[in-house]
Amino acid sequence: MEQYRIILSGGGTGGHIYPAIAIANELKSRHTDAEFLFVGAKDRMEMEKVPQAGYKIEGLWISGLQRKLTFKNLMFPFKLISSLIKAKKIIRNFNPDVAIGTGGFASGPLLKVASSKGIPSLIQEQNSFPGITNKLLAKKAAKICVAYDGLERFFPAQKIVKTGNPVRQDLLDIRNKREEAIAFFNLEPNKKTLLVIGGSLGARRINQLISKELDFFNTLNVQLIWQCGKLYHETYKLDGHAKHVNLHPFINKMDLAYAAADFIISRAGAGSVSELCIVGKPVIFIPSPNVAEDHQTKNALAIVKNKAALMIKEEDLDVDFENKFSQLVSSPEKQELLGFKIKELALVNATKDIANEVDKLLAK
Repeated sequence: MEQYRIILSGGGTGGHIYPAIAIANELKSRHTDAEFLFVGAKDRMEMEKVPQAGYKIEGLWISGLQRKLTFKNLMFPFKLISSLIKAKKIIRNFNPDVAIGTGGFASGPLLKVASSKGIPSLIQEQNSFPGITNKLLAKKAAKICVAYDGLERFFPAQKIVKTGNPVRQDLLDIRNKREEAIAFFNLEPNKKTLLVIGGSLGARRINQLISKELDFFNTLNVQLIWQCGKLYHETYKLDGHAKHVNLHPFINKMDLAYAAADFIISRAGAGSVSELCIVGKPVIFIPSPNVAEDHQTKNALAIVKNKAALMIKEEDLDVDFENKFSQLVSSPEKQELLGFKIKELALVNATKDIANEVDKLLAK
């Protein structure tokens, strides 16, 4: 059996890191003696998360372009040159058979160097609207794995394969975990449960909304599992003492949180959207407006236009939230329809399908 060398890059946020780790895990289970190396941005969370998952990682001195003129932007050309030089050295020393990019700025220099050396590369685009890095890399990539329809507008059609986004495998079977979940979060079994998730770092505007609406949830007889994010835990700790509120800086057992939930309020990062399709419960998306190219609104709209979720923009929360949420709570038909429709959009074999595409490149 040939010993493959596989290099992966992606990072900056969990949305780019976790898919890369999921793809690596799937390939490792197929090629047990393959060697893996990750490349990330020096000061970002991948430098911690990737070693935790059991893989080696090298860091590049790189960051994204800010939208306004800042000192960081003035440094960008230097960072880019430094990263390209280091990426060349990494590629030369590691000599990979294939390069995989899951988006985020660190994957730019690495995949650019890999393709200039004739190493086949695969990019995985999680969003319905691609970021700058992947748009630039698409011309040289051998394969582009996507999660949404209509990406021929941005990428060469003959390279696109619709696979979906890699998600945690433990979400595929949450139906049987409800009792365990109710016990784990110490919930009342006869009450409806709202799960609030604002992304790995938390979401200020969602937290402000939830804190303001705690009495409203109580009048609806709804209990909460609220992931406020570690940046906000101190601020909302007292809210967590309310009888119907289960407050967490971070939830490690997301499968149980989803299993306990009757409704979910979430940001619309690509990874979250893919997970929520598999979970198949009624969702209200509150997209982050502070994301490059307004990705999250576009991701949410791709679901909403299929009548598979609700969406409220941050600026409309004060006017629309109570109305939309109470309508959802009072209509079992609407809950059932939203749950059914969003599950129809799930692509459950994404990780395996992406690994199949990598295997085809390795076999060439």
